[in-house]
Amino acid sequence: MRMTNKIMQNNSLYNINNTKELTDKLSTQMSTKKKITRPSDDPVIAIRALRLRSDVSQITQFYEKNAKDGASWLKVTGDALETTSELLKSMIGLCTQGAVKDFDSNNIAIVIAQLKELKDEFYSTGNVDYAGRYMFTGYRTDTPLTFMENLPENENDPAYRKYSITEQLDISSLDTINYTDIGTLKGVSKESYNPANGPAEEEKDISNSDIYRIRLSYDSIKADNTNKPTINIITEADKKAAALNGTEPTETTLVARDDIEVVSATADPNPQDYVLANPDKAVLIPETGELLIGADLYEAKFNSVNNTDMTAGAEIRITYEKDNWKKGDMRPEHYFACKDITKADQDPAKDGTIEYNHVEYLDTTVNPPQKKKFIPCDKVTQFLEYDVGYNQRIRVNTTADEVFTMDMDRNIDDMENALASLKEIEAVKTDLEKMMKGMDESHPDYANLKTTYAAAEKAHTHIRENMQKMFEGLITKTQEISDLTSLAITDNGTRASRLDLIDNRLMTQKSTFETLQSANEDIDVTEVTVKLTSMDFSYQSALLATGKILQNSLMNYI
Repeated sequence: MRMTNKIMQNNSLYNINNTKELTDKLSTQMSTKKKITRPSDDPVIAIRALRLRSDVSQITQFYEKNAKDGASWLKVTGDALETTSELLKSMIGLCTQGAVKDFDSNNIAIVIAQLKELKDEFYSTGNVDYAGRYMFTGYRTDTPLTFMENLPENENDPAYRKYSITEQLDISSLDTINYTDIGTLKGVSKESYNPANGPAEEEKDISNSDIYRIRLSYDSIKADNTNKPTINIITEADKKAAALNGTEPTETTLVARDDIEVVSATADPNPQDYVLANPDKAVLIPETGELLIGADLYEAKFNSVNNTDMTAGAEIRITYEKDNWKKGDMRPEHYFACKDITKADQDPAKDGTIEYNHVEYLDTTVNPPQKKKFIPCDKVTQFLEYDVGYNQRIRVNTTADEVFTMDMDRNIDDMENALASLKEIEAVKTDLEKMMKGMDESHPDYANLKTTYAAAEKAHTHIRENMQKMFEGLITKTQEISDLTSLAITDNGTRASRLDLIDNRLMTQKSTFETLQSANEDIDVTEVTVKLTSMDFSYQSALLATGKILQNSLMNYI
């Protein structure tokens, strides 16, 4: 093969260029600290880098964001629950004081005032938020647990709200209240009572009765004899069939509207006397949100629900309306299947209702099939879950119904109503005692006065004993809520502990994948430095050798 100067020149330039390319590649690696700058440099490394980067990105999201956010949520929830637990312990202590028989109405009033303050703080704790999101309101993290201010009752006011609420109860929701009929002792005073007219009331006429009652979750409801609540029942068989088919459960009327009378708390006769006189009726008291059940109606309707195997586990549904909302009232959308019907009457052409806690289903009984909504028999759970790993989720929230039950608020309402009765009879007794002190026992009217006082003493004994039982019952109910709180604290702590374990594992995984990513993408600086130095030396040597070789040509010998 004939080697010419041109061939030698071309080969030298080619080799020098290759050396420069290698030097540039090594120089780029030193600058970027990466093995490749484009996929074509090494497709295998490029593919592996994409996979490892995706893994590292996901783990970083889990570890640095999701897990940290979830841990913060659980920490704030845990602190709120601990506060709630302490409040409940204080309430139990106050109830124990109130149960002391020697306490008069003034002492009891002090106890109840303290209970009200603690109750308000109890529900205020349910409004705790984290980064602007309310903790105990399920998916509705933008909505507080309670109303934050009094809402207007004027329908034309933009802030006015009217709800149709369906409470889903079982037979255990039906309890009894004790009622003492003081008869004509009501309103007796030094100014109004003249013993010369005979006894205001006799001891034998003071009656004490237990009345069946369903206490709704709200007072001040919207009802009159033209707008009554509905009381329906769903049997266990109907519940199972509906759950199996995913359809609307069949409701049967338990108490007809004609059997319900709406009687105001200030009416004469009062609601308790009315239901005792009409045992086949149910009486709704709008001011207190109580449904009193007559004895005969209870036997005919509710007792059969309680004892019949066919209806064991039945669900009782009561639907009513409310538009009188005060600061601190619990928002119904967090607890019940309900509808905001504020605008429903304003524009009948449009369905202005907003439904909460309803389930959608396809009604195939009509042609064409239509989508409809119904109230599920089981409560719709609203658990907030965080992705904290591959196919791994953890619940971070505690829902309001797990701790902040309506019982506490309504129990305090019962205590206030009972206190009013106690104050009333104590005032009667006090006035009668003053009248007796100012009258000689030989006075002809003294016997009438003493008879009236004996009746008042009997009424006072019944009312005071009932008050004591209510405090004892409140201790039990508060302890039940405390137990629920303790369970919620335990569940929250368990989830926090599990998240700590996950967090530690994520930290290890993150370190492992970052090491693999570095091994795949990053250069060995020492190795590349040696190569770059060697390549630079080779480049300089090539230039020197080429310069010497190409100094002579055939022209030098002519």
